[in-house]
This record gives sequence, C-alpha cells and structure tokens, in this order.
Amino acid sequence: MNSFDVIVIGAGAAGMMCAIEAGRRGRRILLIDHAEHPGEKIRISGGGRCNFTNIHAAPKHFLSANPHFCKSALKRFSAADFIKRVEARGIAYHEKALGQLFCDDSSRSIIEMLTDDCKEAGAELRLSTSIGTIEKTADGFALETSGGALACSSLVIATGGKSIPKMGATDFAYDVAQQFGLHIIEPRPALVPLTFTSGLLEEMKALSGVSTEASVSCNGMAFREALLFTHRGISGPCILQISSYWREGDDIAIDLAPDIDVFARLRAARQTTGKLAPQTVLAEFLPKRLADAATARAGLEGRIGDASDKKLKVLSDAVKQWRVKPAGSEGWRTAEVTLGGIDTDGLSSKTMEAKETPGLYFIGEAVDVTGWLGGYNFQWAWSSGWAAGQVV
Repeated sequence: MNSFDVIVIGAGAAGMMCAIEAGRRGRRILLIDHAEHPGEKIRISGGGRCNFTNIHAAPKHFLSANPHFCKSALKRFSAADFIKRVEARGIAYHEKALGQLFCDDSSRSIIEMLTDDCKEAGAELRLSTSIGTIEKTADGFALETSGGALACSSLVIATGGKSIPKMGATDFAYDVAQQFGLHIIEPRPALVPLTFTSGLLEEMKALSGVSTEASVSCNGMAFREALLFTHRGISGPCILQISSYWREGDDIAIDLAPDIDVFARLRAARQTTGKLAPQTVLAEFLPKRLADAATARAGLEGRIGDASDKKLKVLSDAVKQWRVKPAGSEGWRTAEVTLGGIDTDGLSSKTMEAKETPGLYFIGEAVDVTGWLGGYNFQWAWSSGWAAGQVV
C-alpha cells in the first residue's frame, strides 16, 4: 500500500493550492482527480480567460449559513496575496468592471502556474483515478482507488459541488462528509439563469437576445449589471447574482432604466412630442424590442399626447417596477457554482478540519461558502486551500 502524508482528492483550484502549500512545508503529497486534466473549471472560466479573483473580495460578498466562517481564510490569504503570485509568474492580466481580474491571454496560464508549483513542491499528481472506499484508521485514512490501495495521515476533500455535471461534478464531497457525520445544507444551483413560465415565455419570446443594463432585486438584495433575455427566460450578470438570493415562488423586481425618471420623461414627451407613440419615446433609452414589449405589457396604444397620467404611470411601472415570478432556474447544467454544501458548523474556520474527525479536511466549493459572480469563488478556493495547506 502506497502511503503519503497528505492525499488531496480534487485537482481543481482549491485542491492544487492546498497541495502546493502542504508540499512547500515538506509534506509528501498525492493529488488525485478523476478527470483527464487538472483545473478544468479554471480552464473554462471567464470565457477561457479565468476571472481568477476580485480585488474587492471580502466576507460580505459570500453567502453561508454562518457568514463569519470565511473571514479567517480570506484575511490570511487575500486577493492581494494571489495577485502577487500571478505577477511573480509574469501572467498579464486586466481589470474589468467591479474589480474583476482576468488573464490577458488564456486561463491555461493559471493552470500551468499551479501545476508547475505543485511539481516544484513535490506533489505527485494522478489523473483519471476514481475513489472507491475511504476508511478511518488508527494512523489516518485508507483509500481504495482505481489505481490501488492508498494510505495517508491527512485527507483533504476538494472535489467541489454539483454545478456543471458534464464536467464530472458529483455528490462525492457530500457523501464523504456524511460518512464522517457532517451535516449537509441543501445544495442549490447558484449563479444560474432563471426561466419563465410558458405563458410569460410566449409573451417575451420576441425579446430573446436583447440585453440592457438593469437593477434587479429580491429578498433584500439588489444588483445592477447587464440583463439578457434568452429563449428560456433571463440571464446576464445581474440575474446570475440575484439567483443566489432567489427561492422558488419568489418575485424579482426589475428596473429596466435605473438612471431614468421614466414617468417624468413620458410626461415631458406628451407635451413636446405628443404625436409620437409611447414605445418610440421609450426607445430613446431602451432597446426597441424591449420598449415595444413594455408598452404592450402596459396596454398603452395610440399617441403619447392622448395618454393620461394614470396610463403613463402604468407604463412607467412596466419599465421601472417590472415584477416577475420565475418558474425556476436552468439548474446544475448551467449553474456556475453550488449554494449550500457541507455545514461549516462541523469545520474549523482556521484550518478547514472536521472537528470530530482529526485529519479530515474540506475546502473550496464543497463547503457552505458561496461567492458572488466576479472572481469571488476562485478567491475562496485559493484562501480555503491555503488555510488547509498550512496544517495538513
């Protein structure tokens, strides 16, 4: 039986970071993944350019049943710390909106940095390897794998959540957690497009492909970014963001013209350009198809000069206070991340170790810590992986 100081299951962002840190401490590390290549989520992220962190990353940007859990790891290994590694590697990057950092070139440069660091730290990488049983032993853990029996003193689970099953996402981390007595907070798709009911979809089908800046709110949270109408419902950054706060049966409120007093604009147009159709006035600041749809939804016809204040207010509300009840989300297939997961009550916030099972650690997306869109989830992977890597 091959023995290691540490076995890390999952060669993604968190797993590789943990292996690097533990290897640099002189630990003998084995990093295992069932995929053919390491860092597959890194590879596809950010349109292939990897939104590898966010300069504003702070605990307020993360959802968890315990909002304080993420503080220790994020403070001890921050966005600035990861940026230093990117810069030391010579990887060119740029900032997009809201503090999001992307590689100038391919996301593969991040993967290459991590795999090279793993190699330099002495971590052995085994790919296309599946895990069978895991048992606690007097000295640590015994594992049966497709590559033979293994043993280790410390075991780190970094296999992520359920998002993007076509890339191999499974319940593995949750199964291991439950095997050792940890509670699971119901996993839900997050950062995911929302879908319309069939009736609303029929009404809105002409809008597929239309994009506009919007402010979207639900359950006390609001995000202002781009909104995109799709053939299934609505997407775009502001919808992905609000999806983490939305629950089935909830309405979401959409302001399609966040900077504009639409009612005042309509009243002014009634006085100055009364012969125009209301949708023509709206099209001065909304995409034409969206202006047409809002006017139809408000039931306003004819010239704007003939419309009463009451009718103009209905039209204004159709733009500024459009309330939609989504039918659901597009689910795990397109969700960028998992909400919920392994309950942090059973883990140390400093080390990520299971409180009741010494030597067992859970890091990254598998844990009930979920970031906003925009590099926050990668930062949690770096921070939680780093934290575990200091002690395993």
